[in-house]
Amino acid sequence: MARVSPSFDAETGGEPDDQPAGEDERSRDFVRSLERGLAIIRVFNAERPSLTVSEIAQEAGLTRAAVRRFLLTLGELGYVYGKNNRYELTPQVLELGYSYLSALSFPDIALPRLEKLVSETSEASEGSILDRGDVVYVVRVPGPALMTISVNVGARRPAHATAMGRVLLANLTAPDLEDYLRTYELAQFTPQTITDEAEFRAELRKVREDGYALVSQELEEGLVAVAVPVRDRMGRARAAINLSTHIGRKSVEEMRALVPVVQQTATEIELGLSHSLNWAD
Repeated sequence: MARVSPSFDAETGGEPDDQPAGEDERSRDFVRSLERGLAIIRVFNAERPSLTVSEIAQEAGLTRAAVRRFLLTLGELGYVYGKNNRYELTPQVLELGYSYLSALSFPDIALPRLEKLVSETSEASEGSILDRGDVVYVVRVPGPALMTISVNVGARRPAHATAMGRVLLANLTAPDLEDYLRTYELAQFTPQTITDEAEFRAELRKVREDGYALVSQELEEGLVAVAVPVRDRMGRARAAINLSTHIGRKSVEEMRALVPVVQQTATEIELGLSHSLNWAD
């Protein structure tokens, strides 16, 4: 939850003329009103698609007066729609991420390959990238069976408890991995979630050696997934793809047996991306 900085004029949504002492780490050109406007957009999610001014103010850590001003601006720009004292995001918000996804190339190249993978295995498949402590889903093909966990493009999940997250973490440089472990908590989601740092490090070493990750019921009871990296021409793991299912549909060993098929799909995606300038930098 975002909280208001002492330097921010919450009533007007304005910005101070000077930064207070102790905030030298942020540039004097830092636009706090933009930060707060984006914070308001981020309070909406699948569980909270429609919110009142008071609810937004509480989640964003702003006053009602400031929230009203931001909502008015966002509404005039087409990003927010208000009716009966409740507000919702509009589809125009998707434009904020579309340029990034288009430049990335990965979703467009991966989608038809994942569709083929799902057709062959009858299980759901996703592709993601690592962003700070989370994996962000950028492409998804649902399987024929309904899953209890809801995952849409743009969703974020904690990297340590997901197969794709472990694949990407296992391929970080040593300094980047140390920074991750210092910064993010190995939070527990089920009794099976690995939360001990030493055990987690050992698991990442195994993932590096095996070339894939298998996570069983660590993010959600019943959910099991296998994942492999998608590498650029320099050998860097830039993304990951997976197969996910319910343990009642396939056992852990049955999912492990599908790893070669997932790896072949990753190879096909890498080949398709090999001529993408955005993927080679």
